[in-house]
Amino acid sequence: MAEAVAVGRPRGGRMLIGYARVSTLEQNEDLQTDALRKAGCERIYVDHSSGAKASRPQLDRMLEALREGDTVVVWKLDRLGRSVQNLAGLMDRFRKQGVGFRSLTENMDTSTSGGVMVFNMFAVMAQFERDLIRERTMAGLTAARARGRKGGRPYKLSDKDVAMVRQLYDSRTVTVKEIAARFNVSRSTIYKALDR
Repeated sequence: MAEAVAVGRPRGGRMLIGYARVSTLEQNEDLQTDALRKAGCERIYVDHSSGAKASRPQLDRMLEALREGDTVVVWKLDRLGRSVQNLAGLMDRFRKQGVGFRSLTENMDTSTSGGVMVFNMFAVMAQFERDLIRERTMAGLTAARARGRKGGRPYKLSDKDVAMVRQLYDSRTVTVKEIAARFNVSRSTIYKALDR
C-alpha cells in the first residue's frame, strides 16, 4: 500500500516535498510523516515496501512531480536510498534538476555550505560509479577480444550457411529476397553475410 498526501503547488512554485518509506506493512509511518509535516512539507509521498528490489511507486510519482527549486525532505537518508549507489544516483538527479535536499536526522541541508559539500560528494560518487562500470565494461570487452571473441549479436547464419548464400548469390539464378526467404532471415542479413 502506498499513499501521497497532496496539497496544491504554491504560487511561487517552490515546494518542500516529503518522502517517507516504511519497510513492512506492519510498520507505522507516523514518526516520519509527523516530522516531515513539522519541517513544513506541503506534500508527502509514502511507500510501504519490503525487500531491496521492491517497487516504490510513490518515489516514482514524487520524482515525476519535482520541479526546479523544490526541496525533497526525508526523515533519514536510508528512507530515500536503499544503497549508497542508489542514494548517490538520486542525489545526482536532484542536483541536475535544480532540486534541493534535506535529511532531518542527519541534519543535511543543501541550502547550507556543508549540505552543498555533501550533495557534491554524492554527485562525485555517482560519477565515480559510472566511470567504474565503464572501465569494467571496456576491460571485459578487451579481454574477450584477446580470446578471439567479438562483442555484439552472434551471427544468424553459420559459416556453412554463408558459403551456400555466396554460392546462390554468385549463380545469379535467385534474388537476394529469395535467398533471405530460404534461410528465414532479412535481406540485410544476407548482405552482411556476403561481406563476412
